[in-house]
Amino acid sequence: MQHTSHLLMIKPVNFSFNAETAVNNSFQTPTEEKNIQEKARMEFEAFIQTLTANGIDVTVVEDTPNPYTPDSVFPNNWISFHEDGSICLYPMFALNRRKERKPTVLSAIAEKFNIAKTHDFTANEENNLFLEGTGSMVLDRENRIAYACLSPRTDIKVLEQFCAKMNYRPVAFTSVDMAGDPIYHTNVMMCVADEYVIICLESVKDPKEKEMIVSQIHTTGKKIIEISFGQMNHFAGNMLQVHNNKGQKFLVMSSQAYHALQATQVKEIEKFNPILHSDIKTIETNGGGSARCMMAEVFLPLK
Repeated sequence: MQHTSHLLMIKPVNFSFNAETAVNNSFQTPTEEKNIQEKARMEFEAFIQTLTANGIDVTVVEDTPNPYTPDSVFPNNWISFHEDGSICLYPMFALNRRKERKPTVLSAIAEKFNIAKTHDFTANEENNLFLEGTGSMVLDRENRIAYACLSPRTDIKVLEQFCAKMNYRPVAFTSVDMAGDPIYHTNVMMCVADEYVIICLESVKDPKEKEMIVSQIHTTGKKIIEISFGQMNHFAGNMLQVHNNKGQKFLVMSSQAYHALQATQVKEIEKFNPILHSDIKTIETNGGGSARCMMAEVFLPLK
C-alpha cells in the first residue's frame, strides 16, 4: 500500500536554526525570532492534534536534550519502516543530525510494532556518501520505484544500495532551485500519492530527464499535478498522503503550502482526497523542512 495510518513524530526539545545543514539547504532562513523552541513546540502540538482528531495514529516520542539535535523534528531523514517488518537507517550529511539515531526512538517503535530486521546504510558516512531517507527518496511503494534528485545529500551509489536491498528501482535525476543549485531533498519538489503525483517539473532542467520522469509517472497510471518554483518554495511539494482508522485518505501539508496552491490545484487534489493542513511556519523557516519531513510513515506490522 502507498499510504499508512501510522506515523512516527519526534517532539522537539532543542529546535533551532541548524548551521550545519544550512550550507546546502536553501529553504532554511536564519531569523531574529525569539523563543523559537517554544513556538516550534506549540506548532508541533497543534499539528499532532490535527492529525489525531482525524483518526490518524501518531507515535510521539519526546526528544532528549542530550545529545544536541536541533533537527530531530524531521525523523524521516534517518529512518524508514517497511511492510516486510524491516527498518532502514540512513547516512546523514550533518554531524549533529547523525546523533538523532537515538535508542529511545527505536524502543518506542519496538513496543508497538514488530521489527523483523534492520538494514543499516550508515557506514557510508565514513566515505562522505549520503542518502537521507524519504527526504532523499520519494518512494512509490506499490510500484517499487525510488525517485531521487541527486545532491550532496543524495548519492547515486547509496541510492543503488538501498534499491538492491529493498527491491526498488531507482529513478535518479537532477533538480535545481531558482538559483540553479541542487535541491537538497527530493521530497520538497515532489510527492507521490496512490493515484497522483505533485511535482515541480520546472526544477528539472534537462529535457530528457524531464521526459523520463513524466513517462515513468504515466506508466504507473498516476495523474501529474504540477506546481511552480514559487509554490515549491512555499513547501507545496512537501506533502504526504495518509489514511485514518476508517480507511479515509488525506493529503497532509503545512498551511503555508496549502495557501500557496491555486484554487484549481486544490480542487484537483480534493477529487482524490481531502486536505489536512497545519501552521508550522517557525519550523519551516528555521528548519528548512515542512509537514512531510516531520512524519515518518510506519508500515511495520502491529504487535
